[in-house]
Amino acid sequence: MAEAVRLKGLHHVTFVTRDIGAMTRFLEDAVGLHLVKVSVNFDSPDQKHYFWGDEKGNPGTVVTFFEIPDAPENRIGAGGMHHLAFCVEDEADLRRQMEKLDALGISHTGLVDRFYFKAIYFHGPEDLLIEFSTSGPGFGADGDQVEGKAGPARRSS
Repeated sequence: MAEAVRLKGLHHVTFVTRDIGAMTRFLEDAVGLHLVKVSVNFDSPDQKHYFWGDEKGNPGTVVTFFEIPDAPENRIGAGGMHHLAFCVEDEADLRRQMEKLDALGISHTGLVDRFYFKAIYFHGPEDLLIEFSTSGPGFGADGDQVEGKAGPARRSS
C-alpha cells in the first residue's frame, strides 16, 4: 500500500466574482487581505486570475478569484460553498474586526460562541459569507479524539 500523503493545510481557495472591483475593495478594506498577484487563468489565458493573501501571499492565506461578469447569482447548493472562514488569534482580534466592520458600515453577527471557537460573520459582495474564527479553545474542548473519530458530540440546546 502506498504511503499516505502528508497534507500541510489548504494552499488556496478559488472563487468566481462578477465584479472584481467591488470584490477588491471588500477583500482589502473589510477582510484585510492584500492583492499579491494578478496572473492569467492557465486553463483560459484570456481570463485574469487575482490572488489575495498576507503580505507575501503565503500558502494558507491565499484566496483567488476569476472575474466572470455574466456568472449566475451566488446560491448554496451541492458542490457549492457555504462560507469562507479566516482564523484569528483570539477574541480581541474579533472585537477589532467588529470595530472595523462598524466603521465601514458593514453589518455583522457580533460575537458568536461556537464552543470550539468564537466567531463573527458578515456578508461581502454577491452575498459572499465570511467568518472570522478564533484558533481556540479547539476541537478537543469536549474530549479527545479516539481512532480518528471525535468523542461524544456536544449537544446544542
